[in-house]
Amino acid sequence: MNVDDIRIILDLVREHELAEFELELDGVKVKVRKAGGPSVVHLPPPTYHPLPAVSLPPAAPAVAATVPAGPAGSGPAEGADLEIVKSPIVGTFYRSPEPGAPAFAEKGSVVKKGQTLCIIEAMKLLNEIESDYDGEVVAVYVENGQPVQYGERLFAIKVK
Repeated sequence: MNVDDIRIILDLVREHELAEFELELDGVKVKVRKAGGPSVVHLPPPTYHPLPAVSLPPAAPAVAATVPAGPAGSGPAEGADLEIVKSPIVGTFYRSPEPGAPAFAEKGSVVKKGQTLCIIEAMKLLNEIESDYDGEVVAVYVENGQPVQYGERLFAIKVK
């Protein structure tokens, strides 16, 4: 390492506004630190203490959801036993695979378990949301292109 190499290093430190730079090459160690630069504090790694095990009560059995009727055309009839498909992620709801294409599922569509109901786009990834039930779609709660939250209702399916 010669003086020209050190000048290049100093120019790079200035150009990139580095507070500190250190290089060791062929047994030569160069350390550059700007005066008034931020202080670096080295802390020991955090220590983790495991929490004691906690026993939880057994989960209650799942019960089919009943969706009350809303304004005309907004939802299923009163007292209908339904399964509600909820959003597993936050993202944008799409009813079809591409603009202008038919929807995966409409109100009145008969769907099978594993059939794609919609797509939710999250962080530029398209996630197909599949039905967990065989039955008839009796309500679609979200409009195409609308944002959805985790746990938000997407579809009501009358199980057959």
